[in-house]
Amino acid sequence: MVFSWREDLGAQQLLLSLLFLTIWDAGSGHVHYMVPEEAKHGTFVGRISQDLGLELAELVPRLFRVSSKGRGDLLEVNLQNGILFVNSRIDREELCGRSLECSIHLEVIVERPPQVFHVEVEVKDINDNPPVFPGSQKNLFMAESRPLDSRFPLEGASDADIGANAILSYRLSPNEYFSLEKPSDDERVKRLGLILRKPLDREQAPEIFLVLTATDGGKPELTGTVQLLITVLDANDNAPTFDRTLYEVKLPENVPNGTLVIKLNASDLDEGSNGDIIYSFSTDILPNVKSKFHIDPVTGEITLKGYIDFEESKSYEILVEGIDKGQLPLSGHCTVMVEVEDTNDNVPIMEFKSLSLPIREDAPLGTVIALISVSDLDSGVNGQVTCSLTPHVPFRLVSTFKNYYSLVLDSALDRERVSDYTVAVTARDGGSPSLSATASVSVEVADVNDNAPAFEQPEYTVFVKENNAPGCHIFTVSARDADAQENALVSYSLVERRVGERALSSYVSVHAESGKVYALQPLDHEELELLQFQPRQPNPDWRYSASLRAGMHSSVHLEEAGVLRAGPGGPDQQWPTVSSATPEPEAGEVSPPVGAGVNSNSWTFKYGPGNPKQSGPEPKKQTQVSFLLRRKGEASQPRQ
Repeated sequence: MVFSWREDLGAQQLLLSLLFLTIWDAGSGHVHYMVPEEAKHGTFVGRISQDLGLELAELVPRLFRVSSKGRGDLLEVNLQNGILFVNSRIDREELCGRSLECSIHLEVIVERPPQVFHVEVEVKDINDNPPVFPGSQKNLFMAESRPLDSRFPLEGASDADIGANAILSYRLSPNEYFSLEKPSDDERVKRLGLILRKPLDREQAPEIFLVLTATDGGKPELTGTVQLLITVLDANDNAPTFDRTLYEVKLPENVPNGTLVIKLNASDLDEGSNGDIIYSFSTDILPNVKSKFHIDPVTGEITLKGYIDFEESKSYEILVEGIDKGQLPLSGHCTVMVEVEDTNDNVPIMEFKSLSLPIREDAPLGTVIALISVSDLDSGVNGQVTCSLTPHVPFRLVSTFKNYYSLVLDSALDRERVSDYTVAVTARDGGSPSLSATASVSVEVADVNDNAPAFEQPEYTVFVKENNAPGCHIFTVSARDADAQENALVSYSLVERRVGERALSSYVSVHAESGKVYALQPLDHEELELLQFQPRQPNPDWRYSASLRAGMHSSVHLEEAGVLRAGPGGPDQQWPTVSSATPEPEAGEVSPPVGAGVNSNSWTFKYGPGNPKQSGPEPKKQTQVSFLLRRKGEASQPRQ
């Protein structure tokens, strides 16, 4: 399809509408648009949010952003309406040179959850470049003795456009001496030249002026011209000739400076200085070729000057001429095509596009932690990249698109066991030997409240005398929580209940932060037979509770003052007390102090489930603390 931008406005709009085609592949997450080069600022390209399946309202909250490799200001997205539009002038020739395919590759990244989409905007060529010759005038020197059908090579024009817009045709101004040899379509090197059709006569026509015109295939067509000034010579009538008109050489990239490319040989039928040949590059040679190669004027050896890089240029066309030393020198020409072979000289490149850190320790399997892109400037297997991961980590790599990987959770996390991981991702190409690059990312595991507090010991035994002072500190319990920060804060409390006519809280209390247990009034074993209490159960939704409480066993023994204390002035007697816990959660077995006789009584209490940690505390299992006081000469059991 050929487009003309010199038509009326309606035709332009029609052509633009034909170009703005969208191809959406929902399975691959890839959107393809087309836009002509030189489109004006604000030109509509596509409804990118709609084509990606995104709602307009979620573009800003999900941190919608677009990035591109190379120039990032050519296209822009209006976040208010989700339209992709042209932001600045797009010159296809500046962007892609002579490449047949020219596209702007965009990466659309959104968060919450992380996603990446690939958008390709194909830039269509328009016929905006005329053919251009290397110079406005070309001087040619020809001996009048040259035979008919002699060929004189010409340098053709170049067109920065592609396709039909770059297909050139040539015509020569009418004359009686020369015809134009035009290149055929199947020729790899397009040869253009003048063919002598009438003998030259210097005395009759010492100079001949011709005009060579190049026309491209665009609609409307564009043209370029060069003036040919032919000077007719009457000496040194044999020009140097090369063995071949085209030499082909393959050369690996990164070969050392000074490497021999080829040794050329030309011959001249003349004798003496007229047959001596000087080799040189043609004046029409491109600057980048001249900067890479050197030719010896005497031997004809072409050597490498500097270094060649496959990623910079895959081939070089070297135009060589051999000029004899005649008073009026003649020249012969040939072309050397150097094909650069790729070697594995570029390491893979990795880039972390998005990171979702830290990751919660209760995150489900398959959670995406990072998006990784890889690339390699080499070609073929040298540019094929595979990624691997540090062994023995709970993560794996999933290939999403070509050269894109997702780092996902592969097994359950436990912050209390491992709080962070250093994950090394290695990208390795397919070359031999292969090259690799490694990048590391630190994955921090965020704590969730999945551990109940645990006491330091399963049972506490404390000796307390009766008739204690109010507020007396009896003992201290201590619990630890394996979680972090606020999830590790432990508070202590008791469940309120009635003991006879009085509330439990009138007898004992526990400090919520320190775990200190206090007797709030003097304890008298003659008045109090049994005191039972239990700690407050944890929040049933314990997994996300800000405060967790676990059970424990404790025993507090109160000894009668008259039993523990000897006569006036005598020493205090510390009698051992024997107590044991039974398997039942609300009962206990208490025995009097050894050697204390029947006049002693004891106060024993237990609390806490005392069971291994399950998936969560069970609210129905209550654990009590019992204060048991035996009267003199009696045996008492805890009340049911």
